[in-house]
Amino acid sequence: MCGIFAVIDLSPEPKVGSARAIHGAEVLSALRAMSHRGPDGQKYWLSDDGRLALGHARLAIIAVADGDQPLSSSDDSIKLVLNGELYNHKQELARLKARGHHPKSSSDSELAIYHYIESGLHFFNALRGEFAGCLYDSNKNRLLAFRDRFGIKPLCYTVFNNKLYIASEAKALFAAGVPAEIDEESVFHTLNMQYTLPNRTIFKNIKQLEPGSALMVENGTIRHFSYFDLNYPPAQTPKPLTVKEEQELIRQFRDLLEEAVKLRLEAEFPVVCHLSGGLDSASVLALAAKHSQAPMNAFTVSFAEEGYDELSIAKEMAQHCGATLHTVPVSNFDLVKNLEDACYLSEGLAVNGHLSAKHLLNKAIHQAGFRVSLTGEGSDEVLLGYPHLRSDLLLSSEDNQEQQKKEKLEKLHAENPMSQGIMLAQGESLSLEAVEKALGFLPAYLKAKGTMGYKLLAMTEPTFLEQFNKTDAYKALMEHVPLSQLHGKAPLYQSLYLWSKTALAGYILRTLGDGVEMGQSLEGRLPFLDNKLFDFLRDLPISIKIKGETEKYILKEALKNDLTETIYKRHKHPFVAPPVSRFADQKTLHFIKERISDHSFKSLKFFDQKKLLQLLANLDSLSNEERAAQDPVFMMALSYQAIYSRFKL
Repeated sequence: MCGIFAVIDLSPEPKVGSARAIHGAEVLSALRAMSHRGPDGQKYWLSDDGRLALGHARLAIIAVADGDQPLSSSDDSIKLVLNGELYNHKQELARLKARGHHPKSSSDSELAIYHYIESGLHFFNALRGEFAGCLYDSNKNRLLAFRDRFGIKPLCYTVFNNKLYIASEAKALFAAGVPAEIDEESVFHTLNMQYTLPNRTIFKNIKQLEPGSALMVENGTIRHFSYFDLNYPPAQTPKPLTVKEEQELIRQFRDLLEEAVKLRLEAEFPVVCHLSGGLDSASVLALAAKHSQAPMNAFTVSFAEEGYDELSIAKEMAQHCGATLHTVPVSNFDLVKNLEDACYLSEGLAVNGHLSAKHLLNKAIHQAGFRVSLTGEGSDEVLLGYPHLRSDLLLSSEDNQEQQKKEKLEKLHAENPMSQGIMLAQGESLSLEAVEKALGFLPAYLKAKGTMGYKLLAMTEPTFLEQFNKTDAYKALMEHVPLSQLHGKAPLYQSLYLWSKTALAGYILRTLGDGVEMGQSLEGRLPFLDNKLFDFLRDLPISIKIKGETEKYILKEALKNDLTETIYKRHKHPFVAPPVSRFADQKTLHFIKERISDHSFKSLKFFDQKKLLQLLANLDSLSNEERAAQDPVFMMALSYQAIYSRFKL
């Protein structure tokens, strides 16, 4: 796990020693800006003609003794820098040697070189794990930048002064001399729907490589191509499963998940688990404990507010599987005080204090001396666990009459109060006409983003909005995604596709995941997003994932004997911090007021400072639900202030 950097001159045949030549100093500057991703050293390779450089900031976990990067093929014709882990590497390296290859190290990353030699541009399909990388083939004068199937590992890029810059984080690009500016169009998108477009970042001219895609440079020409997409099955009338068929699928799923967890325990350092009171992290811990030679360590966040604190459930689960539990207490003041660091490290925006909480959780893991953690992210995507997906399924079902649907929907909302306003709609909404026109229905999570956007735009400077009076953020999203991945699919899968390209890749994995994990030199591994597990689950009937009112049925049944009864019977409970707009004490409210009142806040010309201060003053007059619904407004405002401050925009 690490940070990577690459730069290539796109000009025709620049001369060695010319002003355009790439120098080691700019590469080292970029790598040092990501030293949190690679505290064990920064190294680079520079081509003889000075037109290409590959750099690597290393966090050593596998092949500690001989895994320094950049890596080279046996004949030195191919160079590679890779961020992430490729699993089952010992067996794969043995197979490669048996086929006549001569790896130079025991590094898992070296697999990418020899799979490329064997399969060319199809080599991505052979990579199992979380990864982003840059590979240079000197024989073809070809540079490849690539990102894993789901977007677990980040990769951003830009063209500046006719050079292509690529890095794990934008701050590395800025350190190499690329100008740091905010992208006002992306700001507009985030104020409307929380997310940028899938190929954009909040920084001007800094794009992100989308999941499952690659960028190729040959002869100064840049070309993008996709090597993987989700490809959900077409809508069809489901065939009921027999009891025997269901049990067999549960068994197969259990085997694949267990294998995915076991593979992710491979490391030269102890592996720990993130643990909440939820089914996903508990399942990962249970399987990890089964295959770990020593008792597992697990870390959990604890909040003081009832309904948000899951410590007692986590304690019960840790005791159940013999794990040592470490508690990380987090107060409301901690959530706002640590937001700036969390936003800077993740280069993202928060809509809830869970970003700060995750940052503090990973910080505690780092301070305890650990480098690798297993998490439960991705389970809700592969197993349809979110309440908004259940809402989509319910509304598209032909099994219930309208009154029954209404009653079930009301019950769903009542059982998921923490998803209100974030994943389930609450209050007035922006127009989603473009979405409904494109799909024929409105995904529940986009309804929620519409209500969040309505509140955010109410706090936006009218002069800022004027320049976008002909821009529809939701229409732009629908024009960006490939409709071939949506049309003909069940509404639930259309919704899940959009969620995976926005919320999962752009927020859950990039900001809440890698951003605050690698910000603390901690590698996060995600068993539920193992590509073999995904391929198996994708085509299974929806009924074995959502059975009646039971979400993630197949997981609950597969792990039934490994879970506590509390977790087995519990409904989906997202990791959400107590909304500071509802629970904040005077100290915390004063801190927020000071930040918004600060002269520097006026640099954010898209927020109306007076309106935000008035909203803060009026919180006491609102109901608890209305106060909680305003939490994303304050979190987004404080997030942008943090980005402006730390990046000196």
